[in-house]
Amino acid sequence: MNSDDKDPGTGTPVSPDPGYLLKLAEAKMPFGKFAGRRLVDLPEAYIIWFSRNGFPRGELGEMLQNVYEIKVNGLEYLLKPFRK
Repeated sequence: MNSDDKDPGTGTPVSPDPGYLLKLAEAKMPFGKFAGRRLVDLPEAYIIWFSRNGFPRGELGEMLQNVYEIKVNGLEYLLKPFRK
């Protein structure tokens, strides 16, 4: 573990929530040309478009924002154990 794996405010180790990662890995896009596709499988350009133009409100927007962060930071490996 390195210093990046700790909460900057408290120094407490931080680890991803497996329950949330499972939910994120299984979530599907509910609308648009990619309707039915898993959020984690959306083209990166599409997710970047949302980051520039605004994520939808609510849980979907939060999930898309998390997928964006995962993809931009090369953290896709976090989702591999949860994908079928």
